[in-house]
Amino acid sequence: MTRPGDRRRQPGAGSRVDRPRQAALEVLRAVRVDDAYTNLALPAAIAQHGLGPRDAGFVTELAAGTIRRMGTYDAILTVCIDRPLRKVQVAVLDALRLGCHQLLSMRVPAHAAISTTVDLVRSRNGQGAAGFANAVLRKVAAHDLDGWLDRVAPDPGEPGPARREALAVRHSHPRWVVDQLEQAAPDEDLDTLLAADNLPPRVTLVARPGLVDRAELPGTPTPYSPYGVVLEGGDPAGVPAVAEGRAGVQDEGSQLVAHALASAAVEGRDELWLDLCAGPGGKAALLAALAAQRGARLVATEPHLHRARLVGRALEALGDRTYGVVAADGTRPPLPAGSVDRVLVDAPCTGLGALRRRPEARWRRTPDDLMPLVLLQRKLLDSALDLVRPRGAVLYATCSPVRAETADVLQAVLGTRKDVALDDVRPLLTGVPDIDGPVAGTAQLWPHRHGTDAMFMALLRKG
Repeated sequence: MTRPGDRRRQPGAGSRVDRPRQAALEVLRAVRVDDAYTNLALPAAIAQHGLGPRDAGFVTELAAGTIRRMGTYDAILTVCIDRPLRKVQVAVLDALRLGCHQLLSMRVPAHAAISTTVDLVRSRNGQGAAGFANAVLRKVAAHDLDGWLDRVAPDPGEPGPARREALAVRHSHPRWVVDQLEQAAPDEDLDTLLAADNLPPRVTLVARPGLVDRAELPGTPTPYSPYGVVLEGGDPAGVPAVAEGRAGVQDEGSQLVAHALASAAVEGRDELWLDLCAGPGGKAALLAALAAQRGARLVATEPHLHRARLVGRALEALGDRTYGVVAADGTRPPLPAGSVDRVLVDAPCTGLGALRRRPEARWRRTPDDLMPLVLLQRKLLDSALDLVRPRGAVLYATCSPVRAETADVLQAVLGTRKDVALDDVRPLLTGVPDIDGPVAGTAQLWPHRHGTDAMFMALLRKG
């Protein structure tokens, strides 16, 4: 069977380079060299090579899938190469990873996977490197993925360090991430949890209330969010409501964060809402739409100017129904103390709950990132609690299940404040099963249980 891209060559006399695979290689390079995000590098590479929808889907799976499974492929390549991987040209190693993904995880015939990868290496690195790539990929093709996993990461069966190490290789996660996830979910099947991180996420749209009804959007209604639909195919940018800002692309878990804050009961005035860490603007746009339906308005703050501009674009369709965006540091309150009725703190975090959508994050984050983020999270939550009025509501959320960023932050802040109490957020998430978080009254979503990012939520009340 011929897959998209098998016969599409780069225009030019004598050229044998396959354009979709060249685009995928450029995405890998952008992620590695420029710290690009996969989901942003892909559209640029697809557009640059003038690829149609079928090839675009192929490139997306090839590039994103390769980045997700890079740890597994590197373990396999280590067996097939007679030198340390650090001594292989990085451009050649990127191409070999692409070849591994086609051979082991895609329905690409072995001869096509090998020959097109070798052509790619030849065009960029010369004939000697092409011969090397050919020899390595033929070794890779000698076993299927299960066969290789049995060789490079045999499952010892019994829980412990050896099993965590095997799971790290089998599911292509850094070992420290595996350790953190096991601590965050000690009662979960770690194998199933890690496997879920490697499943391509569904494209989920959000209907912004008052601007569009979700029945007007193409797709299947999401099981938990009252605003979401799963887009079954096609480019979301081609949906008119998305193009016009009346709808957006947003994970169902993120939709539920905004929904929970909007659903919390508050006594008295309910006029001013605040998104304290608003970039890039998805939750802010949904919150602003919900606020507008009640005669309230949203202020969104974001310290980084380029992200503040993204928030502004996300809010454009709401016009003057919001107070807009303030480029401000959320740890230095941009509004008077006690002036806000509802505050969302969607805090900067490791992002280990969104590895399906951000495959590069697992390789980019390190254990050293954790403590600076935790300290920032504590400051942001404290700031939010200063800003909210008595009897107002603060929702603390992270796209990470790591205990240091969830339970530990919450308990540290509550331990220093006598004016704040933890409320139960779970009744606000009607119909969502098995959401008990690490602290009584908190909620934790999981990709393997709910098909969402691993969002943590806690609802706090000012006395």
